[in-house]
Amino acid sequence: MSTRPWFKAAGLFYLPVTWQGMACTLATLAFCVQAFLAIDRHSHSASDTLFGIFPYVVPAFLLLNWLAAKKSDA
Repeated sequence: MSTRPWFKAAGLFYLPVTWQGMACTLATLAFCVQAFLAIDRHSHSASDTLFGIFPYVVPAFLLLNWLAAKKSDA
């Protein structure tokens, strides 16, 4: 059973090539924007915001990278 890959390797990154890959990428970006807005609302400085979003943004993009590696043609 041959399925079409969701992502295409482009150097260190992966580019979505199907609607499933694009949906995963947009969902991750939407989550990161939502986390940023929620944390920035209560922050008092730029470093507060950066330290606050780190535990959400880094794992989100690591999960997306892991999924892209599994669902790519590479």
